[in-house]
Amino acid sequence: MFEEEVKSPKVLILFGHPAYQKSRNQRAMKEAIVESGMARVRDLYSLYPDGLIDVEAEQRELVWADIIVLQHPFFWYSTPAIFKDYADLVLEYGFAYGENGNKLQRKFWAHAITTGGPEESYQPLGYNRFSIRQLLAPWEQTAHLCGCRFIDPFVHHGAHQVDTDRVRSLKQNYLKFVERLKEQFLTEKRT
Repeated sequence: MFEEEVKSPKVLILFGHPAYQKSRNQRAMKEAIVESGMARVRDLYSLYPDGLIDVEAEQRELVWADIIVLQHPFFWYSTPAIFKDYADLVLEYGFAYGENGNKLQRKFWAHAITTGGPEESYQPLGYNRFSIRQLLAPWEQTAHLCGCRFIDPFVHHGAHQVDTDRVRSLKQNYLKFVERLKEQFLTEKRT
Protein backbone atom coordinates (compact mmCIF):
# COMPACT_ATOMS: atom_id res chain seq x y z
CA MET A 1 0.00 0.00 0.00
CA PHE A 2 1.39 3.42 -0.98
CA GLU A 3 1.11 6.33 1.38
CA GLU A 4 -0.55 9.38 -0.12
CA GLU A 5 1.98 12.16 -0.67
CA VAL A 6 1.45 14.84 1.95
CA LYS A 7 1.70 18.33 0.52
CA SER A 8 3.01 21.23 2.50
CA PRO A 9 0.16 23.38 3.82
CA LYS A 10 -0.42 26.64 1.99
CA VAL A 11 -0.03 29.66 4.26
CA LEU A 12 -1.66 33.01 3.57
CA ILE A 13 -0.48 36.03 5.54
CA LEU A 14 -2.94 38.92 5.56
CA PHE A 15 -0.70 41.81 6.51
CA GLY A 16 -2.00 45.15 7.68
CA HIS A 17 -0.11 48.11 9.08
CA PRO A 18 -1.40 51.62 8.36
CA ALA A 19 1.97 53.20 9.22
CA TYR A 20 4.26 50.63 7.61
CA GLN A 21 7.13 53.11 7.13
CA LYS A 22 7.32 53.65 10.91
CA SER A 23 7.25 49.96 11.82
CA ARG A 24 10.51 48.20 12.38
CA ASN A 25 9.15 45.00 13.94
CA GLN A 26 6.18 44.33 11.68
CA ARG A 27 8.27 45.24 8.64
CA ALA A 28 11.00 42.82 9.78
CA MET A 29 8.44 40.05 10.27
CA LYS A 30 6.92 40.66 6.84
CA GLU A 31 10.32 40.73 5.13
CA ALA A 32 11.38 37.52 6.88
CA ILE A 33 8.29 35.63 5.73
CA VAL A 34 8.57 36.94 2.17
CA GLU A 35 12.26 36.04 1.96
CA SER A 36 11.61 32.57 3.36
CA GLY A 37 9.02 31.73 0.70
CA MET A 38 6.99 29.95 3.41
CA ALA A 39 3.81 31.90 2.72
CA ARG A 40 1.92 34.09 0.32
CA VAL A 41 1.65 37.64 1.71
CA ARG A 42 -1.21 40.04 0.98
CA ASP A 43 -0.38 43.58 2.14
CA LEU A 44 -3.91 44.88 2.51
CA TYR A 45 -3.05 48.58 2.85
CA SER A 46 -0.84 48.43 -0.26
CA LEU A 47 -3.42 46.47 -2.25
CA TYR A 48 -6.32 48.67 -1.18
CA PRO A 49 -5.08 52.20 -0.42
CA ASP A 50 -8.55 53.49 -1.29
CA GLY A 51 -10.19 50.94 1.02
CA LEU A 52 -12.07 49.28 -1.85
CA ILE A 53 -11.41 45.59 -1.21
CA ASP A 54 -11.68 43.18 -4.14
CA VAL A 55 -13.96 40.65 -2.46
CA GLU A 56 -13.71 37.96 -5.16
CA ALA A 57 -9.90 38.13 -5.26
CA GLU A 58 -9.67 37.87 -1.48
CA GLN A 59 -12.13 34.99 -1.36
CA ARG A 60 -10.01 33.12 -3.94
CA GLU A 61 -6.94 33.63 -1.73
CA LEU A 62 -8.78 32.31 1.33
CA VAL A 63 -10.00 29.24 -0.55
CA TRP A 64 -6.43 28.57 -1.73
CA ALA A 65 -4.98 28.68 1.80
CA ASP A 66 -4.88 25.99 4.45
CA ILE A 67 -3.58 28.37 7.13
CA ILE A 68 -4.61 32.02 7.44
CA VAL A 69 -2.53 34.40 9.55
CA LEU A 70 -3.57 37.97 10.27
CA GLN A 71 -0.31 39.85 10.87
CA HIS A 72 -0.71 43.26 12.47
CA PRO A 73 0.18 45.60 15.29
CA PHE A 74 -2.23 45.43 18.22
CA PHE A 75 -4.01 48.79 17.94
CA TRP A 76 -6.56 49.68 20.59
CA TYR A 77 -6.83 46.04 21.68
CA SER A 78 -7.59 44.75 18.22
CA THR A 79 -6.55 44.87 14.59
CA PRO A 80 -6.06 47.91 12.39
CA ALA A 81 -9.31 49.03 10.73
CA ILE A 82 -8.73 47.36 7.36
CA PHE A 83 -9.18 43.94 8.94
CA LYS A 84 -12.67 44.86 10.13
CA ASP A 85 -13.53 46.06 6.62
CA TYR A 86 -12.02 42.86 5.23
CA ALA A 87 -14.12 40.67 7.54
CA ASP A 88 -17.30 42.66 6.87
CA LEU A 89 -16.93 42.34 3.11
CA VAL A 90 -15.00 39.15 2.38
CA LEU A 91 -16.39 36.78 5.03
CA GLU A 92 -19.90 37.01 3.68
CA TYR A 93 -22.90 34.76 4.18
CA GLY A 94 -22.90 31.86 1.73
CA PHE A 95 -19.11 31.96 1.50
CA ALA A 96 -17.68 31.88 5.02
CA TYR A 97 -20.76 30.90 7.02
CA GLY A 98 -24.47 30.18 6.72
CA GLU A 99 -26.15 28.17 3.99
CA ASN A 100 -23.43 26.78 1.69
CA GLY A 101 -20.92 28.95 3.55
CA ASN A 102 -18.31 26.27 4.04
CA LYS A 103 -15.33 27.60 2.08
CA LEU A 104 -13.15 28.06 5.17
CA GLN A 105 -14.00 24.83 6.97
CA ARG A 106 -11.08 23.11 8.73
CA LYS A 107 -8.55 25.85 7.96
CA PHE A 108 -6.26 27.21 10.67
CA TRP A 109 -6.68 30.86 11.70
CA ALA A 110 -4.00 32.68 13.71
CA HIS A 111 -2.77 36.18 14.47
CA ALA A 112 0.81 37.47 14.50
CA ILE A 113 0.84 40.55 16.70
CA THR A 114 3.22 43.18 17.99
CA THR A 115 2.33 45.24 21.07
CA GLY A 116 3.92 48.33 22.52
CA GLY A 117 3.40 47.21 26.10
CA PRO A 118 5.20 44.50 28.03
CA GLU A 119 3.74 41.01 28.43
CA GLU A 120 2.80 41.57 32.07
CA SER A 121 0.50 44.43 31.07
CA TYR A 122 -1.73 41.91 29.25
CA GLN A 123 -2.85 40.00 32.36
CA PRO A 124 -5.96 40.25 34.56
CA LEU A 125 -3.99 42.29 37.12
CA GLY A 126 -1.97 44.17 34.51
CA TYR A 127 -2.43 47.61 33.05
CA ASN A 128 -4.62 46.35 30.18
CA ARG A 129 -6.70 44.02 32.44
CA PHE A 130 -7.10 41.24 29.85
CA SER A 131 -4.90 38.72 28.10
CA ILE A 132 -4.25 39.01 24.37
CA ARG A 133 -6.36 35.87 23.87
CA GLN A 134 -9.29 37.45 25.73
CA LEU A 135 -9.00 40.64 23.67
CA LEU A 136 -9.01 38.56 20.49
CA ALA A 137 -12.33 36.90 21.47
CA PRO A 138 -14.33 38.55 18.63
CA TRP A 139 -11.79 37.23 16.11
CA GLU A 140 -11.82 33.81 17.73
CA GLN A 141 -15.61 33.74 17.40
CA THR A 142 -15.35 34.87 13.78
CA ALA A 143 -12.95 32.00 13.06
CA HIS A 144 -15.31 29.58 14.83
CA LEU A 145 -18.33 30.81 12.85
CA CYS A 146 -16.35 30.24 9.65
CA GLY A 147 -15.43 26.69 10.70
CA CYS A 148 -11.76 27.51 11.26
CA ARG A 149 -9.55 26.31 14.08
CA PHE A 150 -8.33 29.32 16.05
CA ILE A 151 -4.68 28.95 17.04
CA ASP A 152 -3.01 30.80 19.92
CA PRO A 153 -1.45 33.96 18.52
CA PHE A 154 2.19 34.78 17.97
CA VAL A 155 2.81 37.85 20.13
CA HIS A 156 5.87 40.06 20.30
CA HIS A 157 5.59 42.42 23.27
CA GLY A 158 7.47 45.65 23.83
CA ALA A 159 7.77 46.55 20.17
CA HIS A 160 9.01 50.04 21.07
CA GLN A 161 12.19 48.51 22.52
CA VAL A 162 14.03 47.90 19.28
CA ASP A 163 17.60 46.76 18.77
CA THR A 164 19.26 44.69 16.07
CA ASP A 165 19.55 41.48 18.11
CA ARG A 166 15.94 41.70 19.24
CA VAL A 167 14.72 42.19 15.66
CA ARG A 168 16.85 39.25 14.45
CA SER A 169 15.37 37.08 17.21
CA LEU A 170 11.84 38.27 16.34
CA LYS A 171 12.30 37.24 12.71
CA GLN A 172 13.58 33.79 13.68
CA ASN A 173 10.77 33.26 16.19
CA TYR A 174 8.14 34.29 13.67
CA LEU A 175 9.46 31.87 11.06
CA LYS A 176 9.47 29.11 13.70
CA PHE A 177 5.85 29.96 14.55
CA VAL A 178 4.77 29.60 10.91
CA GLU A 179 6.71 26.34 10.60
CA ARG A 180 5.00 24.98 13.74
CA LEU A 181 1.61 25.97 12.30
CA LYS A 182 2.39 23.96 9.18
CA GLU A 183 3.54 20.94 11.19
CA GLN A 184 0.47 21.11 13.44
CA PHE A 185 -1.82 21.35 10.43
CA LEU A 186 -0.23 18.26 8.85
CA THR A 187 -0.42 16.33 12.12
CA GLU A 188 -4.12 17.09 12.53
CA LYS A 189 -4.83 16.32 8.88
CA ARG A 190 -3.30 12.84 9.28
CA THR A 191 -5.47 11.97 12.30
